[in-house]
Amino acid sequence: MAKRDYYEILGISKGASAAEIKKAYRKKAIEYHPDKNPDNKDAEAKFKEAAEAYEVLSDENKKARYDQYGHQAFENGGGFGGGGMNMDDIFSQFGDIFGGGGFGGGFSGFGGGGGQRRVKGSNLRIRVKLTLEEIANGVEKKIKVKRKVQAPGTTYKTCSTCNGSGQVTRIANTILGRMQTSAPCNVCGGAGQTIDKKPSDADAQGLKISEETVSIKIPAGVVDGMQLKVSGKGNEAPGNGISGDIIVVIEEEAHEKLQREGDNLHYDLYVSYPDAVLGTSQEIDTVTGKVRIKVEAGVQSGKILRLRGKGIPSINGYGRGDLLVHVNVWTPKTLSKQQREFFEAMQNDEHFTPKPDNTDKSFFEKVKDMFS
Repeated sequence: MAKRDYYEILGISKGASAAEIKKAYRKKAIEYHPDKNPDNKDAEAKFKEAAEAYEVLSDENKKARYDQYGHQAFENGGGFGGGGMNMDDIFSQFGDIFGGGGFGGGFSGFGGGGGQRRVKGSNLRIRVKLTLEEIANGVEKKIKVKRKVQAPGTTYKTCSTCNGSGQVTRIANTILGRMQTSAPCNVCGGAGQTIDKKPSDADAQGLKISEETVSIKIPAGVVDGMQLKVSGKGNEAPGNGISGDIIVVIEEEAHEKLQREGDNLHYDLYVSYPDAVLGTSQEIDTVTGKVRIKVEAGVQSGKILRLRGKGIPSINGYGRGDLLVHVNVWTPKTLSKQQREFFEAMQNDEHFTPKPDNTDKSFFEKVKDMFS
């Protein structure tokens, strides 16, 4: 089933401000919260859907990518984007959105009286270099990463300060009377647990560095600088926490013969004078292998041959770009005596006199055609 538009999910326009986006998400989350809709799978699905929309639209970079590429900017079938969020992710990441007195403080998992929360491990950020061929066809990369994991032998005990609730309640006398406030426990960080025992090679949180191989599926059509997310493969959190994510930054390697422009590719084809006059066929590189193209007799320098569908797939899934072959007639810089005599004899020959017609477009017309 196709995903719904994130703006439609939250009931806002594309021009909505950050405050309006937050307010819209809060309204949806209150409406579909599991505590208000027990055993209601439809409400739970809408609750997760709203959280996924907010995760993207509340982040300027993610929002910009979504506005440009849609859901394809985050999806590849391999766990990228918000679609892999579970309830723990949501409560951990967005619990503070319900802080203050306006929510009533009755729902578990959220700030403002919600009880124990699950700490999330930190994210890892890696750069992945891709060739044009890999970008055009999609690729699965196996990357070695060093991440923090719970050290074997580490045990935890209930925090004595908050008695495992993760919250510390304080009562203060004010001019308005006695007021009760709750805040995350400063000893366990809201996790409700502290370290009981840990091995000597573990850090203060009971974690140690482990090198692992992570498989990353990268969809076709990504662009340089795009960021993808692999959920749950970042650093682990102590105790009953949840793992962070891996942020994958795409880096496009330069191709020896092809230049990328959006979804289109450009190729400079150089042909000799004799081949331009008599016609020829040549084999050229594409991102899906070599192809042979025909160059008609009498071709003019600057002619653009369009090979449809030989470019880069759209990240949005809307077809594929083209390969534009730019024909350049190579003028020899040195001639033998016999060759020079031939061209001197041809200088005033009518067949060598330029006679452009309507089919010989100007440079600006060619550029216009490329983008039409």
